[in-house]
Amino acid sequence: MARTAQPSDRTAQIKRYMPWLVTVALFMESLDATIVNTAVPTMAESLGVEPLSLKGVLTSYTLCLAVFIPISGWMADKFGTKRVFTWAVWLFTLGSLFCGLALNTPMLVAARVLQGIGGSMMTPVGRLALVRTFPKSEMLAAMNFVVIPALIGPLLGPFTGGLIVHWLPWRMIFFLNLPFGLLGLWLISRYMPDYRNEAVAPLDRVGFVLFGGGIALLSYALEIFGEHRLPAGPLTLLFAAAFFLLLFYGWHERRTERPVIELALFRIRTFKIAVLGGIITRLGVAGMPFLLPLLYQIGMGYEPWQAGLLTMPQAVAAIGMKIWSNRLLERFGHRQVLMANTACFGLTLTVFSLVGPGTPLWVILPLSFAQGLFSALQFTSMNTLVYSDTNDRDASMANSIALTAQMMAWSFGVALASLLTAFYLGGRPQSDHAFFVVALHRAFLTLGGLTVISSFMFWRLHANDGNNVSNRPNSPEGENLETA
Repeated sequence: MARTAQPSDRTAQIKRYMPWLVTVALFMESLDATIVNTAVPTMAESLGVEPLSLKGVLTSYTLCLAVFIPISGWMADKFGTKRVFTWAVWLFTLGSLFCGLALNTPMLVAARVLQGIGGSMMTPVGRLALVRTFPKSEMLAAMNFVVIPALIGPLLGPFTGGLIVHWLPWRMIFFLNLPFGLLGLWLISRYMPDYRNEAVAPLDRVGFVLFGGGIALLSYALEIFGEHRLPAGPLTLLFAAAFFLLLFYGWHERRTERPVIELALFRIRTFKIAVLGGIITRLGVAGMPFLLPLLYQIGMGYEPWQAGLLTMPQAVAAIGMKIWSNRLLERFGHRQVLMANTACFGLTLTVFSLVGPGTPLWVILPLSFAQGLFSALQFTSMNTLVYSDTNDRDASMANSIALTAQMMAWSFGVALASLLTAFYLGGRPQSDHAFFVVALHRAFLTLGGLTVISSFMFWRLHANDGNNVSNRPNSPEGENLETA
């Protein structure tokens, strides 16, 4: 791996300021991902569409992350981390500008696609640059510096979005990214190192087209299925084409030396359980940030900024759980934590089916706080389990697969939540607020039940699985189970 030579004082400057650069990018991305949810009802009214029809504004972004994250590492190796990171921030900033200028839903979705392509490169390439800049002895401190400030985005996003759409045009939620983008570009020009790999293998273009085309087509089919925009025949052909592309990618991957997504990693038991279990779990929980603002604003009559405040306890709890998650995993192990926490997480989602007009705040706020606790512990446990049995050579590919699976699950989860709500509406207009709340409650019950069921995936873990990443001593019972 070749690195651009840096003088010692230049290296010190990069190590001092580059974490700030990555933090700005992650903050901009995480703020944008959460600020839009609260604004959906206002945006729908302004654009003259039903709120559920704007799920494409959310899914198009996460879907682009899933499609382009697998090639982010190759792009950085081929063209250099500084150039690719510059492109990423430019695309994200321009996408934000075009989102704010969009006149209709298709234009808004197209601009979100541009944002998603930029976002797909920012986080992976930023982390890659950190890994190559800091020695392992300094890595934990550098990562914590970057990750913890980025958590402020989800904390401020819903409330900030609510304030903006209450006092200002909703387009300002996207224009807010512009000064952060310009600041990021200035920091890149001064402090971003340029690492590259001169011996990078050729890009698996066929695999990229097959895999990206398959999941993009599948997401599109799910979206139009939920809105009944196509007859059964053409819709069936869309689903069949999507599955064919993904199956053909599986055939192609086994015959390619350096595939864009290396499915052989799924032979590692802990990796397979973490990724597949994480997909099923996220299918159940991904729609909640989309549905809850609809419940609070349309169903319960809260102002957007008030709805944002109701979600803030979740972000506060998530930040707090970041401190305790390692201790819980060290004490109980990944198997016990994931089995119990997934079930509790799902049950918490079902309790939202009791929240409606007249529900006091002293019930909603603790429930939101509990949701934040369980979600933070869940994702920390699943994300760390991914790397427990993968070697250093496969770490980059494991990271790409895990991130891609997460983005796919979030995109499909939002589509599923919208689909369930539309199904339970039974053709009634979303302006029928009383029945809309009933449909949302039924969707919460379904999504919570799916999350509880996903806990069974983690029963396949052994007692000692993940101990090497949680620093938990191996138990004799777990060793006997693995030997049996």
